[in-house]
Amino acid sequence: MTVLAAESLAEKIADYIARLIIDGKLKSGQRIQESWVVEELEVSRGPVREALLLLESRHLVTILPRRGAIVTELTESRIHNLYDMYVVLLTMLATLVAKNWTDKDKDPLLRQAMELQQIAATRPATEFMYEAFNLMSTVYPIAKNEYLAQTLEALRPAVHRIYALTLRHTPGEANVAKSFFGELVTVVLTRDIPRIPEICESYGKRQRVLVIEALKKES
Repeated sequence: MTVLAAESLAEKIADYIARLIIDGKLKSGQRIQESWVVEELEVSRGPVREALLLLESRHLVTILPRRGAIVTELTESRIHNLYDMYVVLLTMLATLVAKNWTDKDKDPLLRQAMELQQIAATRPATEFMYEAFNLMSTVYPIAKNEYLAQTLEALRPAVHRIYALTLRHTPGEANVAKSFFGELVTVVLTRDIPRIPEICESYGKRQRVLVIEALKKES
């Protein structure tokens, strides 16, 4: 397979490897050999090394001295740490959007939420996952906090990974996620700010349990 350099080649390579990790084709703790990536994508070692550094910053790859790059290992502790952070950040994002949205934002938000519901009903659960995160990224400008947006984007691949792990073992969880995002959009648009932490924490608590159960099945 050849990667075309429409954007940064390192970014393209990182996206390719990230998808393999998120989809479970590269396993937790598995070594990622530069020579394999070079041959698979017909690229040189320089951008491959840059891609692995990008993936390390996105919590998908760990680079070890004298061992090279491995897929970051998932542990119960890491899952709890990730959700501790993610639920707080998601709550902050939803709260800021609820406070800041204006009339010109309302119709696009509703339209995107309806499109997400349609995707959940007609497409594979993994596609819903990607579109849900895309929807989240479109509201960053409304939140008006670039540091929050950058932090959420940095965590996005790691959250993708554990959500995909859950879906492999509990496909019906996509319906629960659909309900969660639908409810969250509703409370944001009605500016029911006190409800936001409750909704996010409840969903995060459920997700922790399912991810840890899925992790045990794949161990």
